[in-house]
Amino acid sequence: MAEATNPDATSIPAPTISLPLGPDILRTYSGVLISMEIVFGGLVWILVASSNVPVPLLQGWVMFVSVTMFVCSSTYLALFLLGFADKINTDWNFMDMMYHFIALLFYFAAFVLEAATTSAYAGQVGNTTCISQPSTNIITFLDFRQYSINVVATIFTFIVTVCYGCSMFMGFKRWRK
Repeated sequence: MAEATNPDATSIPAPTISLPLGPDILRTYSGVLISMEIVFGGLVWILVASSNVPVPLLQGWVMFVSVTMFVCSSTYLALFLLGFADKINTDWNFMDMMYHFIALLFYFAAFVLEAATTSAYAGQVGNTTCISQPSTNIITFLDFRQYSINVVATIFTFIVTVCYGCSMFMGFKRWRK
């Protein structure tokens, strides 16, 4: 007679990890992208904070996203570097794809808002404070220094958005295997 199997044991899938654990993760494309997300996300955080957040309604979201994703990506990378990922019973390929999808959505919104803040600058030359009222209802108080910092922050926000998009695509490919 055949031995009966426990239905609970067959319903929970084994953890799926396609990424290596330990320092070897830094030798993969995913590890490099996560490291770039941390570095460039930290730069976005520093740049927006150094501009004294002239438009808090728009740049508040950019600050929230850059700080939150900096902490989450650092924690995510630390899980793999320290080898804790194999101790947590989950489908890491699916988690990787979903994390990067959510981060991509957040960072794309942050990119659009940072670009809107930067584009509201009137373009007057000099270090004098200018009040510009574009065709929209956004009134900004930007001097040239803040404008320059916001241009660089917009570029880095776009770079981080692309990094999260590439990570999501690679996570999707790993999940579908």
